Amino acid sequence: MDPTVGELSEGRILRRILERLGESNALVGPGDDAAVIAAADGRVVATVDTLVHGPDFRLAWSSAFDLGYKAAAVNLADVAAMGATPTALLVALAMPDATRLSFVTGIADGLRAACRELAPGCRVEGGDLTVSDTLTIAVTALGALAGRAPVLRSGAEPGDLVAVAGDLGRAARGLGILFERFTDAEGHPVPVDESLLDHAELADLAAQLRPSPPVWLGPEAADAGATAMMDVSDGLVLDASRMAAASDVTIALESAVLGPDIASALAGGEDHALLATFPADRPLPHGFVRVGVVLARGQDAVLVDGRPHDRRGGWDPYRDWDSGTG
Repeated sequence: MDPTVGELSEGRILRRILERLGESNALVGPGDDAAVIAAADGRVVATVDTLVHGPDFRLAWSSAFDLGYKAAAVNLADVAAMGATPTALLVALAMPDATRLSFVTGIADGLRAACRELAPGCRVEGGDLTVSDTLTIAVTALGALAGRAPVLRSGAEPGDLVAVAGDLGRAARGLGILFERFTDAEGHPVPVDESLLDHAELADLAAQLRPSPPVWLGPEAADAGATAMMDVSDGLVLDASRMAAASDVTIALESAVLGPDIASALAGGEDHALLATFPADRPLPHGFVRVGVVLARGQDAVLVDGRPHDRRGGWDPYRDWDSGTG
């Protein structure tokens, strides 16, 4: 029997979720009014991200496991981009009454798997359940700096090297596959038939539906002397322009090192790679690839191959939802 959440009490739903999440790492874990999380050096890195059915995902394309995994991954990447190690997630689910309990436990399984694979030691330590006409997953992630200074967007200096860890452009190509090949005549999403996709297309689809950012490289970049860092969630050029503005510099990117699909690498969103700058006299940490250099601030925030680049592209939820690019 697979009841709907509307047929169950909040307590029964919570018990089923907690069964899937495993043992707590907190001083006080799920089951009280709030969790108590240790903060070894007195500082906590905190971030929040929300996935909403419609602009952020489509149920025809995403499994419950995928949604849980992605909801965790996008937040873990933000913590890592500060040079911190993720320690805990707090998850709020707003669900229609007709949502099946198996779907809810699938989300929990995805959350647990993402923590286990991307940030061992991190887990869900609390959250909230409520009813909504629109399925919404809101995750707050907490992280520990372990004595490090946080790595901000604003620390890039002229002469620094610009480097990226993680894939660029795959998530955008995966989204393109979904809209081009898995919609009906009226443009409505239809279930994905993976037998119609080759190996490369499956990898692109996974990057969109179940991203796997290099979370462990955030603290390593901080230890290697990163001067600035951020998660590439909205496209390399758009996010590089934000870093450039925060640091009052120009970031000069080189397309030759961005792979064969340069357009997707520059403008595709939802990669959740790490964009960082490092002093030129230090070796880049393993996993980071040089993609450019930091210059003194000029007229343009971002250059590509020495020329100004149009910052259109990437993911802007207020601009792109109706056009189906996010």
